[in-house]
Amino acid sequence: MWIKCLSLICLTLWMSQCVFADFDNPAETDVSKFMRHLDIIPDVIETGPQEFLNVTFNGNIPADRGVELQPMQVRDVPSVKWIANQDTYYTLLMVDPDVPSKKYPKFKEYLHWLVVNIPGNQLQLGDVRAAYVGAMPLEDTGLHRYVLLLFKQSDFTAFDFEKLPQQNDQGRIKFNTKEFVERYKLGVPLAGNFFTSIWSKDVSALHKTIFQS
Repeated sequence: MWIKCLSLICLTLWMSQCVFADFDNPAETDVSKFMRHLDIIPDVIETGPQEFLNVTFNGNIPADRGVELQPMQVRDVPSVKWIANQDTYYTLLMVDPDVPSKKYPKFKEYLHWLVVNIPGNQLQLGDVRAAYVGAMPLEDTGLHRYVLLLFKQSDFTAFDFEKLPQQNDQGRIKFNTKEFVERYKLGVPLAGNFFTSIWSKDVSALHKTIFQS
């Protein structure tokens, strides 16, 4: 009899530990699972977003869940949509952590886009600190990950970050999302998404158009 009681006690304690463990480690969101699968967590961020960010390029091309897109398809600024509080400011950024390659990312991250103090979901009214530059992975560097993250600011924020025009390649290399987030107390991303891309014969022309124009 006492053996059965002991077994019941042990089972009860084990179940209690499982319940508390669930509270301490809540189930990951779908977007977090995708990002962890491709090592965006922890390469770029430690904790994943709550929601998928709606990102669409010209031609109604979605940048969603790691889909592979051609550099020519993502050369122009995408449409980015999210559900927002109109009295809240947001920060949007896009980075490539695989510079020059995922295997040897000694120059990671490359900052492709940064817009801060976005009022509500009016992206066009935000303060563009790094003009958009599309994916231009180097030849023989494999597949690159392009990560878009949206953060909710606590208030209008004074960002000490030099404005980078599209033609300016300096100031983009060795960007660090984690340090940026910590510095400006942006917390966990509200939403995010990502796509992948690999070198194509169009990259040379795209690079020349942007940086040698």
